[in-house]
Amino acid sequence: MVDVRQAITRAHQEEWARVVAALTRRFGDLDIAEEAAAEAFATAVERWPADGVPPNPGAWLTTTASRKAIDRIRRENKRDDKQKEAQLLSDDPPEPLGAIDDERLRLIFTCCHPALAMQTRVALTLRMVGGLTVAEIARAFLVQETAMGQRITRAKAKIKAARIPYRVPSAEDLPARVSGVLAVLFLVFNEGYLATGPDTDPVRQDLTAEAIRLTRLIRALLPDDGEVAGLLALMLLTEARRAARVSTSGELVTLDEQDRGAWDAALIAEGHRLVRERLAAGVAPGRYQILAAINAVHTCVRDVRDTDWSQVVALYDQLVRLDPSPIIALNRAIAVAELDGPEVALAAVDRLEHNLAGYRAYHATRAELLRRLGRSQKSRAAYDKAIELAGNTAETAYLTRRRDQFG
Repeated sequence: MVDVRQAITRAHQEEWARVVAALTRRFGDLDIAEEAAAEAFATAVERWPADGVPPNPGAWLTTTASRKAIDRIRRENKRDDKQKEAQLLSDDPPEPLGAIDDERLRLIFTCCHPALAMQTRVALTLRMVGGLTVAEIARAFLVQETAMGQRITRAKAKIKAARIPYRVPSAEDLPARVSGVLAVLFLVFNEGYLATGPDTDPVRQDLTAEAIRLTRLIRALLPDDGEVAGLLALMLLTEARRAARVSTSGELVTLDEQDRGAWDAALIAEGHRLVRERLAAGVAPGRYQILAAINAVHTCVRDVRDTDWSQVVALYDQLVRLDPSPIIALNRAIAVAELDGPEVALAAVDRLEHNLAGYRAYHATRAELLRRLGRSQKSRAAYDKAIELAGNTAETAYLTRRRDQFG
């Protein structure tokens, strides 16, 4: 029974996007695709324990979901004539393949259409491609679950009403469309690298691997786009540290405490090569390229004490000019603490309270800075707030241990 549950979980991680994408292409309706995919997985939960796991779970799920979709369409269109019935039962003929043809890539470009607001594109793709629950997406956006559910529902309705095409954009349209896709993939990657949900694994390799795979596909489509290369480098340098991110006891391990011998040297080498390529291009870097460069600084030394913090702060100064968001300012303050001391960093962090009062990392950062300054009572209170907002068990375990060291 445990093996069957694991097989269902694995199938959901590996096949959800494929099933939704296949149904979207066949039926041209995201609502039908999502509902039928969910019903197929529910059927698997019922039948696989008794019938056994099928040899090809993805094919089984796609076939089952297609039947569910046909049943729904028949119920909604009882007066369909025989010709429509015949069309419903036959698959579409395959389209000729382009240089790169991937159903999930088509689905991403559909979900990231510029007719949708940026946050809506990200949320819709996390749901339709990443398979995240509405609750997980809401936590990633720091909004209420009901509001996020309504946003996703409205987005699917708009795609249907506007007849937004299910395809990879033409070559001339690609550059304008890609920035929204990169934002989506970055958030999918972040959700996998440190999941927001309390009932999920702290690190979800299925999501990080999917984000990297799709970013590689987009890089093959746009090999000269610096931000695509920058995002891929950023993902690789971050993914390289995954094995050291959570301890054997299930606790989050921060960058300064990680076993750097456990880092993936091949991923680091590939990430560094991409960063060097972008530097050699002599073009002003974008947001992802700068973030990749920051990670390259962190991963080029074997001991945290050798980190070039002045270079990290200088890169954050560049980034703040491009993206003056409070979260970037918070991350810059963490680097400033290493260069100019915790007192200077705390003053910068405290200025962000209005924007980040509901953000876990804000309170965790304050707690660490107050700890270093010997203000134990205030530090403990900040840890309490961070624990209250923590997204998963690994974060909670780490923050609780740090707080409880005060005694």
